[in-house]
Amino acid sequence: MKIREAEITDIEQIQAVRNAVKENTLSDPALVTDQDCEDYMTNRGKGWVCVVDDRVVGFSIVDLQDNNIWALFVRPEFEQQGIGRQLHDIMLDWYFEQTQAPVWLGTAPGTRAEVFYRKSGWTEIGTHGKGEIKFEMTETVWKNRNTT
Repeated sequence: MKIREAEITDIEQIQAVRNAVKENTLSDPALVTDQDCEDYMTNRGKGWVCVVDDRVVGFSIVDLQDNNIWALFVRPEFEQQGIGRQLHDIMLDWYFEQTQAPVWLGTAPGTRAEVFYRKSGWTEIGTHGKGEIKFEMTETVWKNRNTT
């Protein structure tokens, strides 16, 4: 297992991971285009992938323009192996090296993702989109979490 920065050539496999998930599925996979992925990875922020045997099994992408976690997904058959945690932590370490602005994300209520973010120190600050829970992470909370 290797975690590295995402590259444009990873987009096809990133899309495959995004469309394989069982929670927080897209109502229409065409809503997130390859160009969207490229834009978020190269212009708006940065992405990372977890690779096992030359196959992308998880990825994360953060958006510096909107101070948002754009994506954090792991293939179902690779869940519960710490991949999501590693991608999450690398992404937030990098994010807070770039800015002190709080970062937010939205996720569906009643999902494992909701539990993951709560356990990771995220604070619920309201709702977003179509009934998603909106969470926020501040630099202070993140850095204190990392030093304890």
